Amino acid sequence: MPQILVETQIDADIKICFDLARDVGFYKNSLREATEIPISGKISGLVEKGDYVTWETNHLNLIQHLTLKVTEYNRPFLFVDEMVRGEFKSYRHEHIFEVCDGYTRMIDKLYFESSYGVLGKITDKFLLKRHMTKLLITRNALLKQKAEELFNIR
Repeated sequence: MPQILVETQIDADIKICFDLARDVGFYKNSLREATEIPISGKISGLVEKGDYVTWETNHLNLIQHLTLKVTEYNRPFLFVDEMVRGEFKSYRHEHIFEVCDGYTRMIDKLYFESSYGVLGKITDKFLLKRHMTKLLITRNALLKQKAEELFNIR
């Protein structure tokens, strides 16, 4: 099962970072290139434990619906969303936040596995892992920028 690990250093309060990461609207608007629209469940606001969001996504010219549930939640340190319905065989995204020497370390651990047997494994290794890593890095750069702006306004 592929794992992606992305760490981002943010010069902002941990609570600001945590809340931005769980904000459905921020998530939706953070990637203009890849269309991601919340279509059911918690379609706006901040997700909490037990919340579901169904996303209509268009990545790599493939439209799919992915329903995620927040299965673990410990504000402002951790929340986990896991797929309960969708095209993946499995999908789990751990959002971890730590206070470190005056900044917040945001750690994304994404585990996923495509369906479709050997073809899915090849797609995971040579296409999806790279694509999803790029999406996380891009989204995290925008989250960092926004969190630092909000922190400096205070």
